[in-house]
Amino acid sequence: MSPSNVGRTQIEATEKVIRRYIRRTPIVEVEGRDFGLEGVTIVVKLELLQQSGSFKARGAFANLLLRSVPAAGVVAASGGNHGAAVAHAAKELKVPARIYVPRISNPAKIERIRASGAELMLVGERYADALAASEAWAGSSGALQVHAFDQDETLMGAGSLGLELEQQAPALDAVLAAVGGGGLIGGIAAWFGGRVRIVGVEPELAPTLTRALEAGKPVDAPAGGIAADSLAPRRLGERVFPIAQRYVKQVVLVSDDSIAQAQQALWSTLRVAAEPGGAAALAALLSRRFEVRTGSRVAVVISGGNTSAVNFA
Repeated sequence: MSPSNVGRTQIEATEKVIRRYIRRTPIVEVEGRDFGLEGVTIVVKLELLQQSGSFKARGAFANLLLRSVPAAGVVAASGGNHGAAVAHAAKELKVPARIYVPRISNPAKIERIRASGAELMLVGERYADALAASEAWAGSSGALQVHAFDQDETLMGAGSLGLELEQQAPALDAVLAAVGGGGLIGGIAAWFGGRVRIVGVEPELAPTLTRALEAGKPVDAPAGGIAADSLAPRRLGERVFPIAQRYVKQVVLVSDDSIAQAQQALWSTLRVAAEPGGAAALAALLSRRFEVRTGSRVAVVISGGNTSAVNFA
């Protein structure tokens, strides 16, 4: 795959195309002291309220509406959220869909895919296994591959979140977003284009962007941890990397314990039930891995509400 040329112009055009199919998800402005952080304002972007439960719906609709879909329909590989999004978009647009997911996928995500009527294929233990199987099916069937992150349309769809966030919350000092394959942070970074500090947050056990920046190119990284079904594709996207290299100013690694604590904090403070990948960005703040200056106004993207395995008390 070649590097992406996605920017504000392409994102604006894509947002107009997908707008009728996606939700304008709300923000909540929270005083940092509610989370034990004095002197800062946290703008929580509740993208887990998006169609299919995550930002992935934006890229899914962008792919199906901007590309030519053959009679064989579409095929996607996913840890769960992308698959649920493609299945939902395919149902809305009356397109056949086959979704490959690894066995580690959360049951809530698998059920979302099944409920949308897509053909579900459980393959292997990790995202890479599902991706290989989906590519083989695309080759034999002629179905259109909808990549979870390494596709211009996917990035343009994700970028619409950045556009929306800037309209809702101008004058931000930083935006924190979780990183798996890089579709979310790549789209957001392409939209802001260096005008706001963009911070990537990764699990310590799945450092795809960290390893790519160290190597100067996408390379294989560990793919484990409690957020593995959404943030552990093993390798950052080739199209994502130049955007991240240029515009992502900092990458923070967080532990599984910090992610679990952020899930609990979201529930106890805002009554928001996020999956591990959805809570990772907040974990960077609460664990102090990202040092925020007094008086700052920081946005945190919470994307991923497809969970059935969190003990919310």
